[in-house]
Amino acid sequence: MSDTAVIPRNPAGEVPFPSSGTVLIIDDEIAIRESLQTLLELEGYSVESAASGEEGLARLGERSFDLVLLDLALPDRNGMDLLAEVRIQDPQLSIIMITAYGTVENAVKAMQVGAANFIQKPWDNEKLLADVRAAIARRRAEEENVQLKRALKQRYNFENIVGKSEAMLKIFDLVAQVAPSRSTVLLQGESGTGKELIAKAIHLNSPRRDRPFVPVNTGSMPPDLLESTLFGHVKGAFTSAIASKKGLFEIADRGTLFLDEIGNMGVDTQSKILRVLQDRKFMHLGGVHEMQVDVRIIAATNVDLKQQVRDGKFREDLFYRLNVITIDLPPLRQRKEDIPLLSSFFLDKYSKENERPLRRITPEALRPLMAYSWPGNVRELENVVERAVVLSNDTMIGPELLPDPIVGRTAAFPILEHRADASLFDIMEDCERHIIVDMLEKCGWNQTEAAERFHVPLSTLNQKIKRLNIEIKRKNNRE
Repeated sequence: MSDTAVIPRNPAGEVPFPSSGTVLIIDDEIAIRESLQTLLELEGYSVESAASGEEGLARLGERSFDLVLLDLALPDRNGMDLLAEVRIQDPQLSIIMITAYGTVENAVKAMQVGAANFIQKPWDNEKLLADVRAAIARRRAEEENVQLKRALKQRYNFENIVGKSEAMLKIFDLVAQVAPSRSTVLLQGESGTGKELIAKAIHLNSPRRDRPFVPVNTGSMPPDLLESTLFGHVKGAFTSAIASKKGLFEIADRGTLFLDEIGNMGVDTQSKILRVLQDRKFMHLGGVHEMQVDVRIIAATNVDLKQQVRDGKFREDLFYRLNVITIDLPPLRQRKEDIPLLSSFFLDKYSKENERPLRRITPEALRPLMAYSWPGNVRELENVVERAVVLSNDTMIGPELLPDPIVGRTAAFPILEHRADASLFDIMEDCERHIIVDMLEKCGWNQTEAAERFHVPLSTLNQKIKRLNIEIKRKNNRE
């Protein structure tokens, strides 16, 4: 074993044929960097080196590498922390840790964080080269797998669904499998995870793509209005029915009807939905003639329908009718490797919409974005990026443009700073107003979603909004 490279040659004395792999060495010792670079270049690898963690991150930002040889002890960064940060930026990148202080504990920790292997100085050249070849081979295999799945994504209509995480790639596969069928699909996930986008992708990749895709939020309407909306009504069916009207089932005939937030639907309406699923027949409100329709149902919920069934709030027979194929959409906090990609997508989108130069997120801003739990999921991230683009005067998005909860700043309520003579009632009222406005902004001014996140009825929230004289901003809700 030696710190220096022994130049390998084949029996004819020639340098081996290039293996077309790219390697980045991050080590603060110049002798180590030169030794490794010589060894690897003679094996045909393209090699670059960096003397510090920050320099290494800069190199990784400039180009793509197949492998990083990373020293555990760097002058400016802890190598284990740097390993975790690099893995966040590029989950498929192979990393081999190199250290003079190798222990079983460090080796296990490095492998848990995502290292492909762990080598102790001084190393054995042949073993190191074997480890490099194996790590790059794994990287290439993973890249091919991702490229195949990306090709699948491009082939199908997923252009507005952004993600390269394993969870999202599995969903792309599942969408491609279920789309051609007639089966009912149930989408489960928290608010803001993109359920309507997935529903549209299923529709656009089905034989029904040329027929209507009709979405309806079933949880936001009173039962009578919802039934009229879904099934239509005849003239005179109720007081305001001055003319007959088609329902969404008729409008979606031979297409797809997307029933969003179906877990909040009333039990009486559930029974009528069940009949349509069973018999493909229904009647207008106030009507006497049955209508026959061919509609594919895609339902979505952000609540646990099984628990709703146990609680007697959702019909068990309807649950099993809907639960033919279930797709679970992960919250953003469980697929954080998608955050840089999503951020770039929204930066491009809102830079164009606002006619601004294309923005770029600085590493200092990306770190808190990666650390934040994102209770509002992708929709909340989109709102944060849109806000940053609108407020920025530069092409760089720094942490100062992010909301206080994300970067960890605690903003005091203005009332406590500027109205020291206010009564306790006034202070509490202003605090309540601040909290409600903050939540509404996070939810894109969607009152139904804000009520859900406050765990209060929508009527209660509306009463507070009215009492506190909160002006509601009208925005397009995004799924």
